[in-house]
Amino acid sequence: MDTCRKRLQAGLDELNLTLSDEQTDRLLRFIGLIDKWNKAFNLTSIRDQEAMVSLHLLDSLAVLPYVTGQTVIDIGTGAGLPGIPLAVCRPDKTFTLLDSNSKKTRFVQQAVLELKLANVQVCHGRVEGFSSEHLFDTVITRAFTNLPDMLKMTGHLIAPGGVLLAMKGQYPEQELQQIEGNATVIPIRVPGIEAQRCLIQINKPTQRE
Repeated sequence: MDTCRKRLQAGLDELNLTLSDEQTDRLLRFIGLIDKWNKAFNLTSIRDQEAMVSLHLLDSLAVLPYVTGQTVIDIGTGAGLPGIPLAVCRPDKTFTLLDSNSKKTRFVQQAVLELKLANVQVCHGRVEGFSSEHLFDTVITRAFTNLPDMLKMTGHLIAPGGVLLAMKGQYPEQELQQIEGNATVIPIRVPGIEAQRCLIQINKPTQRE
């Protein structure tokens, strides 16, 4: 775990993120939990904890500067990515983690309890049928679906003036051609990962616009 800690700290430095020792410990405990549960629940194809630091933790935290507002929902959170790493780093925001796979939401709920994350709510269900008492300032997805379907399925959850953030690998040129409105493509550099990453940012107009 010392090697994981060093890799994580180097990545945080590269991302210009300053975390407390408690936050760093929580992030490392999180990938320890993924590793422990992976054998029974098949949460991720990544089996090596050092690789998880880059491919899960730092990949999630690279988009932190673009998460706006107070309320955030992570659609298709899977093993809690990017929701849990973001929630660890931003205890001032509230996070809803949604997934249709009951095994994965059971793991995420257990991780939230063990990491004592008071700012996280875990929900099991499909996004199309999910409703909330409030709309969300940021809707974020990671390797969820194509952009046109994503907009259709999540539009009812984004607050006026809110933002949809879609974490992608390569530049999704064909997907961008199929959607209406303005989308900003933000290149993302993830420490320790050579593969291409980008973030698609789509802002929802305020009601007056």
